[in-house]
Amino acid sequence: MKYLLTSAGIKNPSINNALLELLGKPIAEASALGISTASYAIPNGPIRAWEFYTGQATTPMCELGWKSMGVLELTALPGISRELWVPLVQETDVLLVNGGDPMYLCYWMRQSGLADLLPSWQGVYVGLSAGSMIMTPRIGEWFVGWTPPTGTGTGTASGSGRDETLGLVDFSIFPHLDHEMLPYNTMAHAEKWAAGMPVPTYAIDDETAIQVIDGNAKVFSEGNWKQFTPQVS
Repeated sequence: MKYLLTSAGIKNPSINNALLELLGKPIAEASALGISTASYAIPNGPIRAWEFYTGQATTPMCELGWKSMGVLELTALPGISRELWVPLVQETDVLLVNGGDPMYLCYWMRQSGLADLLPSWQGVYVGLSAGSMIMTPRIGEWFVGWTPPTGTGTGTASGSGRDETLGLVDFSIFPHLDHEMLPYNTMAHAEKWAAGMPVPTYAIDDETAIQVIDGNAKVFSEGNWKQFTPQVS
């Protein structure tokens, strides 16, 4: 599986080149499925989902000119036969995963069964904000908003860990660095967040993305970012 973990989508030529490198073919020859489940757990979620799918957001993903484009709603999947959606995912080149609440998205990734498919899936996973964060081992308490129904857990197999996510890459992400509408997303706050994380971390702004191939991470940026290593006690 290949990953392109962005803060705000395909915002510039550098990130676009990173995507093309992962695809190995033009966007116009690739099929995609959009996932905006995470947006429903934040204010104006249905509007944000519509903007994402129709290209009216400021986070370019679905509007890039894909050969085909569909919607995969994770909350619908547990109630239908896997035969109706698993083959489609297996045939799709790219999953485009929108932002919103990361723990809500992680919960439905697991509940839907999609999380179980991802490690062996042969496509390209493109995340946006929360869609990127859930691929990491943890997001940090800083970013925990929504919590699951009592007793269900969203952490590891044992259900522990309020901020534990899927862990398909070995680092964590602080997105939207220096965003004008997020006054606490400063480098100083990112450094405090990173100091409490047990894994390597990246603070990235909206002009930055992290490409991961076979576990090897590479930053593509036309903006600001910083990598942090865990503090040794």
